[in-house]
Amino acid sequence: MGTGSLNRRELLLTGLLAGCDVKPGELQGGWVGAHADRGHRLRGELPKPGEGPVRRTTVLIVGGGVAGLACARALGKSGIDDVALLELEDEVGGNARGHQMAAGSQTIACPLGAHYLPLPGAQAPEVYQLLEDLGLVRQQLGRAVYDERQLCHAPQERLFFEGEWRDGLLPPATKAGTRAQYRRFAAAVSAAQKDLGFAMPSFRAPWTAAHAALDAQTFAAWLDARALTDPQLRWYLDYCCRDDYGATAAEVSAWAGLHYFASRHGFHPPGDEVAEREAVLTWPEGNAYLTRRMAGELSGRIHSGRTALRVQVQKHQVEVLAWNEAMQAPERWVAQQVVLATPLFIAARLLAEPPEALRQAAQALRYAPWLVANLQLKAPLLDRLGVPPAWDNVAYGSFGSSALLGYVDASHQRLNPSRGATVLTAYWALPRAERPALLQSSWQTWVQRVVTELQGLHPDLPQQLQRVDLTRWGHAMSMPLPGVRGSAALAALRQLQPRQPSQRVHFAHSDLAGYSVFEEAYTQGVRTAQQIIRRATRSGA
Repeated sequence: MGTGSLNRRELLLTGLLAGCDVKPGELQGGWVGAHADRGHRLRGELPKPGEGPVRRTTVLIVGGGVAGLACARALGKSGIDDVALLELEDEVGGNARGHQMAAGSQTIACPLGAHYLPLPGAQAPEVYQLLEDLGLVRQQLGRAVYDERQLCHAPQERLFFEGEWRDGLLPPATKAGTRAQYRRFAAAVSAAQKDLGFAMPSFRAPWTAAHAALDAQTFAAWLDARALTDPQLRWYLDYCCRDDYGATAAEVSAWAGLHYFASRHGFHPPGDEVAEREAVLTWPEGNAYLTRRMAGELSGRIHSGRTALRVQVQKHQVEVLAWNEAMQAPERWVAQQVVLATPLFIAARLLAEPPEALRQAAQALRYAPWLVANLQLKAPLLDRLGVPPAWDNVAYGSFGSSALLGYVDASHQRLNPSRGATVLTAYWALPRAERPALLQSSWQTWVQRVVTELQGLHPDLPQQLQRVDLTRWGHAMSMPLPGVRGSAALAALRQLQPRQPSQRVHFAHSDLAGYSVFEEAYTQGVRTAQQIIRRATRSGA
């Protein structure tokens, strides 16, 4: 993270703490949240056929992330109660799970992954209905009114730029050339919204030759062709791509780069008086607030600590071999319908005979590894010049491929405004080449890297740090590289019709959209449930 210039007070503090490394023996912490060894069971020798007790259900869902929970929830609301959900981890939620850390005399919730949800637009009625069911929004005089306690409190975002904290994340347009490029990019986004059409979830927008042309090139190449090369604009667009997709503008497609803005709130340069900052819902534990509420509606149907190993489609049923992590023993599940709410490369490995479209899609997708570090602090950090601490805190600079995206303050949403002990959640979208190091290096090694990054912003961080809990996501999210969104294989898997009457395996995951966000995952889960419900209605089951 870039640090810019330092004032006299900061120079003194930096001098006092120069060379102040975190001492591994003095710091508590470790890996939490994700068990890589469980996922890697698929690489080893499988139990013999016929081993383990048999359990039966009408619908079996493999995977307890957002899509799996959405599917189970929709099935239950339709009256299909004989549903079981298998989850590899000890808690459902996928990469939208939460954590707790003791900060001072209190316990502070914090996220292990996804930490906010933009307000859903008209194209995401399923997500809106969920929020209404959970009491987070209501209709008043034909208008959606959100519970303000659940909306991100002010100040929402800040950027460390040229030696001080500035409001918002878009770098200030300090030069006329920068302002002009901001306006040109804003016009390009508006034209894309109007002339092409974008939506969230993405399948509700048209797909034309113009969309395919965008999908065939990188976002960086598209920007270069339009001479949109201002360093501040390009830094910001690179940040947005890494934040939502885990990949840079030079990696993701131009469709994905424009979709980030055109499917939601557009792009608004400084001085645009018409635009308001996009409101988002967030909680101390991040989107675990939503997944835990959904899981609470599925009492008795969730079976955590079960690693699926093989899915065998038979004439009248589907048999799933799973490993019970608590018992360290195999068990067999037999169902009439199975929903694979897993990443597509996992689904392709699980199925004994995967369809060709699934094979091709699994081969085409690439996944971004992420590191999430929750840093427990004894007291607030000394701050620099500019706006006060915000929920989302980012430093301007040349990211390269080795810098943190920024951090959020888990205590920001608490109603008590007084500052005290807190937990900062730092996010790091890593290049794919670092996946082996993420899995093999010690947690202390990664703590040192995280602290080194953040110490440029907060020189007193080592003095206040008490504990660091880290979560590693080896395959956190699929990246919308060129050609992914327009993939014929993904399109075939997304199609609900025609379906063979004998089909018993269904797919529900954000991978079907080619990238990973809550709206895509939740909607895919609901759509898959609707397909199963229609089949049950036609058959009279």
